Amino acid sequence: MKKAIFTYDYGGENIEAVRRLGYDVSIVYEKDITNSKEVNDAEVLVCYNPFETLDISKMAKLKWIQLSSIGIDQLPVEVVKASNIIVTNNRGGYSIPMGEWIVMSMLELLKHSHNLYKRQLEKEWKLDTSILELYGKTVGFIGTGSIAKEAAKRLQAFDVEVLGVNTSGREVEFFNRCYAMENIIDMLSLCDVLVITIPFTRETKHLINCKLIAAMKRGAYLINVSRGAIVEEEALIEALKEKKIGGAALDVFEEEPLGASSPLWHMDNVIVTPHNSWISEKRNERRWDTIYKNMQRYINGEKLSNIVDINKGY
Repeated sequence: MKKAIFTYDYGGENIEAVRRLGYDVSIVYEKDITNSKEVNDAEVLVCYNPFETLDISKMAKLKWIQLSSIGIDQLPVEVVKASNIIVTNNRGGYSIPMGEWIVMSMLELLKHSHNLYKRQLEKEWKLDTSILELYGKTVGFIGTGSIAKEAAKRLQAFDVEVLGVNTSGREVEFFNRCYAMENIIDMLSLCDVLVITIPFTRETKHLINCKLIAAMKRGAYLINVSRGAIVEEEALIEALKEKKIGGAALDVFEEEPLGASSPLWHMDNVIVTPHNSWISEKRNERRWDTIYKNMQRYINGEKLSNIVDINKGY
């Protein structure tokens, strides 16, 4: 019987279903988990981020980590490599709510909803004649994975030009054109709205910096639902102050929670949300479906889905 540790309780019925597959399952919550004989004997770890208190280098039997997240920046990568641990993630599990969030953010920026809501709170009846249409705009995505595809699919109804950047410039469904990463500046100069959905890796840290911001259309909007550190935050703040970037909807930040002293909280052209874009009433259902199917595959000796390429970082 294979020993599996879950750091989140997915419900008695679900956990029992895993036991019936042939696993010895223990639930040890992430806030409590440390190395112990019970934990160190596990072959499978189903978790999000227990790695601040759990040293997986002491788990000699550990063969597979199933993450509930898409990103892997919380993972002790060198330990994983040294121990040849398979890592799978929740790729696709949050793509639908995040795709919806991207479209919502786009409309809120163009329709100035942020400032209209402020006027509502102040009971101020004042027309805003500077509101824009999404129709006819060019929207660019840095990263054309499942999150970007779900957003691009929904944008078809708005008659926009959808562009994307990926490693090779390969064609992707729902995108009018894709550029290779080496040609990113060519795309940036065309975009009215830029959306960041690329995974965070060593190569993408501060990808959006002064140079790339300078290549953007003046007044273009920026949306980030990926990782805050992909954007050089100080450069973004300056661009927002100077109106080089017309506005931003930011769900992720270099440091989270966002510090109380950050000027982003108080800028009229910025929407700040607390890493909330992945949330929906179906998140646990989709996440569990991915976990359970992989538990079936693992016990049957089949290839797992959503295997992460540790060297690439996604």
